[in-house]
Amino acid sequence: VTAAQRVLLRPITMGLLLQSLFLLLLFLLGSCLHPAAAFPKGCYPSEEEGLKTFRCSNAQLTEVPRDIPNDTNKLYLDFNQIPFLPRDAFRDLPLLLELDLSHNAIARVESGAFQGLAEHLHSLDLSSNRLVSVSKDAFSNLKAKVNLSNNPWLCDCRLQELIRAVELAADSSGGIVCDSSTQEEHVGKAFLQVIADTDFCNVYKKTTDIAMLVTMFGWFAMVISYLVYYVRQNQEDARRHLEYLKSLPSKQRRSEESSTISTVV
Repeated sequence: VTAAQRVLLRPITMGLLLQSLFLLLLFLLGSCLHPAAAFPKGCYPSEEEGLKTFRCSNAQLTEVPRDIPNDTNKLYLDFNQIPFLPRDAFRDLPLLLELDLSHNAIARVESGAFQGLAEHLHSLDLSSNRLVSVSKDAFSNLKAKVNLSNNPWLCDCRLQELIRAVELAADSSGGIVCDSSTQEEHVGKAFLQVIADTDFCNVYKKTTDIAMLVTMFGWFAMVISYLVYYVRQNQEDARRHLEYLKSLPSKQRRSEESSTISTVV
């Protein structure tokens, strides 16, 4: 290579070097703005069928991750060890369409856990968890189709109110089975089959009404007993006093009798 060629190649080499430095700078800036390390271990974003998806399946999570991209459309948190859902657990995910929380250890859902999802969410999977009893308020205003199958449900008025407040996912109702019940004969049966013949809330209301009547009758009986005792006690005292007066001399007795009679009257 001649000196003239070296002079011509120098600007090209410098240009390539500057371009490489510029690309490296862009990469470092991108890493700072979107650090992969911010995601929990086992979680990763992707795009499926044109929808932004965030997968944390089988990632050994014990809580709902906080660093989920807020433009996520589909969120998979299945096969983890999440024990409960706190209030506002998903409030920063306004575009969420599908939420899979199946196969966890969820035993409690706080009221407002799904707050902010009512607008877009159309699928919520809570199957195969440890739900025994959940207030209907936890699903307030939620329009999503909910899968509640394969949980150890207590069949009572609370579950009946919950089932009537949500829209169940197709083919999931048969999996809502009474693991325990206020009535022993319902254990092991599908809940929708049970409430076809039994109104748990009506039974609860009748039981409460009977308990109130028994309590009121008890108080009434106590009041009557006290009044009867009080009257009898006064009659006994008056009888004893009259007997005492009869034992006195006649003049003093008449005076005392008239005084006693006026006092009694």
